[in-house]
Amino acid sequence: MIYYVSASAYRDGDGSQARPFKRINDAARIAMPGDEVLVGPGVYREYVDPVHGGTEDARITYRSTEPLGAVITGAEEIKGWQPYEGNTWTCRVPNSLFGNYNPYTTYVYGDWYFAGRSKHTGAVYLNDKMLYEAESLEACVKGEVYECSWEPEASTYKWYAEQDGDETVLYANFQGKDPNQEKVEINVRRECFMPSQTGIGYLTVSGFRVEKAATTWAPPAAYQDGMIGPHWSKGWIIEDCEISNSKCAGISLGKYYDPDNDHYFTYKHVKSPTQMERDAVCRGQYHGWLKEKVGSHIVRRCNIHHCEQGGIIGRMGGVFSVIEDNHIHHINNMMELGGAEIAGIKMHAAIDVTYRRNHIHHCTMGIWCDWEAQGTRITQNLFHDNQLPPFAKQLRGGMMCQDLFVEVSHGPTLIDNNILLSDASLRFATEGVALVHNLICGSFTIFGAGTGSRYTPYHIPHRTEVMGFMTVLHGDDRFYNNIFVQKWPAEPFRVMHDTDDGFDEDNREVGTHVADGYPTYDEWIAKFDMDNDTPDMAKLAPAHAQHLPIWAKGNVYLNGAKAYCKETDHLVDTEHHAVVELAERDGAPVLTTNVYEILGGFTAAPVDSDVLGYAFEPEERFENPDGTPIVFDRDYFGEHRGAKVVPGPFATADAAAQRLF
Repeated sequence: MIYYVSASAYRDGDGSQARPFKRINDAARIAMPGDEVLVGPGVYREYVDPVHGGTEDARITYRSTEPLGAVITGAEEIKGWQPYEGNTWTCRVPNSLFGNYNPYTTYVYGDWYFAGRSKHTGAVYLNDKMLYEAESLEACVKGEVYECSWEPEASTYKWYAEQDGDETVLYANFQGKDPNQEKVEINVRRECFMPSQTGIGYLTVSGFRVEKAATTWAPPAAYQDGMIGPHWSKGWIIEDCEISNSKCAGISLGKYYDPDNDHYFTYKHVKSPTQMERDAVCRGQYHGWLKEKVGSHIVRRCNIHHCEQGGIIGRMGGVFSVIEDNHIHHINNMMELGGAEIAGIKMHAAIDVTYRRNHIHHCTMGIWCDWEAQGTRITQNLFHDNQLPPFAKQLRGGMMCQDLFVEVSHGPTLIDNNILLSDASLRFATEGVALVHNLICGSFTIFGAGTGSRYTPYHIPHRTEVMGFMTVLHGDDRFYNNIFVQKWPAEPFRVMHDTDDGFDEDNREVGTHVADGYPTYDEWIAKFDMDNDTPDMAKLAPAHAQHLPIWAKGNVYLNGAKAYCKETDHLVDTEHHAVVELAERDGAPVLTTNVYEILGGFTAAPVDSDVLGYAFEPEERFENPDGTPIVFDRDYFGEHRGAKVVPGPFATADAAAQRLF
């Protein structure tokens, strides 16, 4: 069955081609497995709440007939603004417009949120640009630059709201523009396209613009909403969409709703957030957290931008998914929100999730893999400019910027054939990671302490069932055939706090030398008295708590990048200056580099799953989600490497000169 929807229809219809529905949700109430909903161009100011799911063999498809022509928005256009003072205007909105969810009385708040109860889920937009929320009416009128913003000039556009009986009174500083002559909208709906019930699986959403919703903070131990997402189900495809201007998250791939677990820390403050996350994992079993019921989503070819918490977020619900060929950029640039859940992609428990061929830039952080990055593969992605601009004075919540952060997991986590160009490339507070054939131009930091009490789960290979819990010992890492370039200054980077007068100093040195205190495999295994059939368990106790070993081979270190002190078969060049510059050609990113000239005839040994072996704690091999081995014989572009294996993401020097995305 095909249902038709048209915003330009004369009046409500029956969904036929001759008499289409005017609202997408009318079709979403009746569409059944195998049906297709064709949506004509236009603006759909509604919340789409699909009632029925499809099946693996008979999906329900929602398709914009004109690519990006159908716009699903959580905002309403507001006219009738009155001058107030200076560049500031005011208007009154009846609270009945918001139903049972008023974004102008609902704060962005939750566990792992560090910026206090200061910002609301509401927003005001001027010509599709989100304005900054002022802390007072006086600040709104002044319209001063917000020093945390990545866009100082834009930060002078402010809004403020207060309640007056059954009305929300809005004030907005439009910096000389007349709001009655411009397009001005406000957030009204919490979500745009997300089932209110769980288990609505096997939907395809294709070709829509999804924008401007009053989403809430998405913490890992509570319900996570986004403008669009599957809400704890299986088999969604979100493709060829443009997703922008969410107050918090754009796409949410998790989590289940559990009123006994949600917001426990937020309102009671008596359990640690870490313990809540352990609870959430265990309680997930009662909510059907199984491979057969949850996850296996695809997010592809989407343009995701200007969301203020994350482009894609998820906790547990995104397992076994593929996130590929997306352009994710300008995330959290307003810097109004601060917390540990902010990134272009921020996912917990990304079990057997593949991130490939994504272009991620101008985000507070690129990809953040937190907890249970088991079987996670990050491959063939381009990262750049995920760093504070030079004029930004501080970072909300004391968080750091970088391309890629892997935290409190036991692996195996595979990072291969990526290009990482920001001044901080990698941060590990984890174990069981393999870096293979990457170009890394920013700092590499390993946190070997501070996570000793964070006992986290690991799982039966390629399943969600919990296999055990263990603290993070750190190490168990492999570094093969990477190119490290000290592109940025090596001096520590100082970031001011926004909550006090303190600061953090962040490492900016490049290379694997950060693992110098870690043993080789031979040094590590020797402590276990393997030749003794009846070992002394008391004597073994210290060995069980030590750092795990490091493997390193075939890496290249340029411009002062430093090698792991026990590495063999590598190249350290101190004679040449390596150049790695990103430019634009015909609207596409390209790389200018002399790195492959410096390599000369240096080659490395091929790498495959047998070389990488098993992650220690879960005893799972570095392999594909289906259990088949990986042979790293393809480069960033998918080209065959041939018999002469060159370090880094490109098979040849000529390949490095191609457009990157």
